Order: sequence, then C-alpha cells, then structure tokens
Amino acid sequence: MSAESDLAARIRYVLVRTSHPGNIGSAARAIRTMGFDRMALVAPQKFPDREASALAAGADDVLENALVSDGLVDALAGTSLALGLSARRRGVDLEEITPREAAARALAAAARGEQVALVFGNERTGLENEELARCHAMVRIPSVDDFSSLNLSQAVQVMAYELRVASLGEVSAPVRADAEPPADAAQMERFFEHLSQMLDDIDFHKGRAPTTIMLRLRKLFQRAQPDERELRVMHGIFADAQRMAQIASGKIKASKND
Repeated sequence: MSAESDLAARIRYVLVRTSHPGNIGSAARAIRTMGFDRMALVAPQKFPDREASALAAGADDVLENALVSDGLVDALAGTSLALGLSARRRGVDLEEITPREAAARALAAAARGEQVALVFGNERTGLENEELARCHAMVRIPSVDDFSSLNLSQAVQVMAYELRVASLGEVSAPVRADAEPPADAAQMERFFEHLSQMLDDIDFHKGRAPTTIMLRLRKLFQRAQPDERELRVMHGIFADAQRMAQIASGKIKASKND
C-alpha cells in the first residue's frame, strides 16, 4: 500500500440520517474519484437501494463496504478526530474552520496514524447539535449567504477534493509531546458518561439542567484530545469523588484511611 493510499484508508466519510439513497450513491462516486473508499452510514432511510447503485456510477466497492450503524457513536468507533460539516452556525460553540484547514488537519492526524471522520448531516436539517457536539471542530464551506445550502454529495465532493489536493502536497504531521495517540471516540464517550454521572452524584447541577454545562465540558475535553492514560487518571478522580459523595450522604462508611 502506498503512503497516499495508507493515509486515505484512515479517513472515513460519515453520512448521518441520509434521506435520499441517490445522495449516498453520488457521495460514493465523489469520494472514489478523489482516491477514498471508506464510507459509514448512520440510520439511512433507504439502503441498499438501486438508485444509490445507479448514481455511484461504478463506485460499487464503496457502497458494498459501507458500514451501516444506528448511531453516530458507533460510526465514529476508533476515530480520534471528527470534523462536522455544517452550512449554518449552530448553538454548539465549536471552533469553525474552512475545508482547506480541515483537510490539512485531517491529513496531519492520518499521517500520525490516527483515524479521522468527516461527518455530514441530513439533507434537510444538517447535523443536530448533539451530533456536532461529538465533533472536534465544525467545517463551513464558504458559500454565499443568500444561497448557502449545497447538495449533500456536492459538500462531500468539496471535502474530498480538498483532501486530495492536500495529499498531493507536503503534509506536516506534528507529533504530540507525549507521543501517545488521542483517545478514540468510544473511549471519549465512556469518559463523558462517567463525567456526567459523577456530576450528578456530587449534586453539581443542584437541580439545574445539565445540558449546557455538559456541552461546554465536551468542547473543553474534545479540544484537549486526552490520551488513554490521561483518561484513566480522570476516571480515577471521578471514582474518588463519587465515593466521597457516598460517604458524605451516609450511603457507605469511611474506612480508617479516609
């Protein structure tokens, strides 16, 4: 496998809740022409479908090997960098970057051996806030303000083209200071679940809705991109906080060492 194809194999195109099977086929054609073949589909309305196969125009291998899952978390399994495409600025406070910046960042991560996902939303509504919150940055294609919406496969083509152009040039691959890869999406989801449960156990929210604070904490830790060892430290801190909360509430007795 060449270095170029090795990089391409670490990048997946994730289509979320796609309504029209033709767009799946067109997207498959778009990425195949740029040297990519990894596609993941999250809860597509119709797939497989003859229209998808027709509009793939020969990119049958992309469709045949597409991974289909019910949720975005499963589609992001193994990835440590997820970039969400959105035509509109959403309520999620994410870093906003251009397709060219996204391509450089994605290829640099792939060159370090990391798995990368480019995430595209439903044709009508795009990515929901909860879906964007699972991404490290939001990518906006700089279309005109009064007619900003691109067809799904066109948006996929723009990103595939930018990645292709970037891959043909020199891609810098900065190494993390600790030389450890970032935790993957599944590890981060387990971390966020533990964080949420710990905050509940210590009554941090005090009756207030936890949604806003959890979105902000997601942004903080996604930006930090902790590695697996760092997450283990945080899990240990959370577990101790939960144990102390139980002691304070009288649910368990403190040991002599407490």
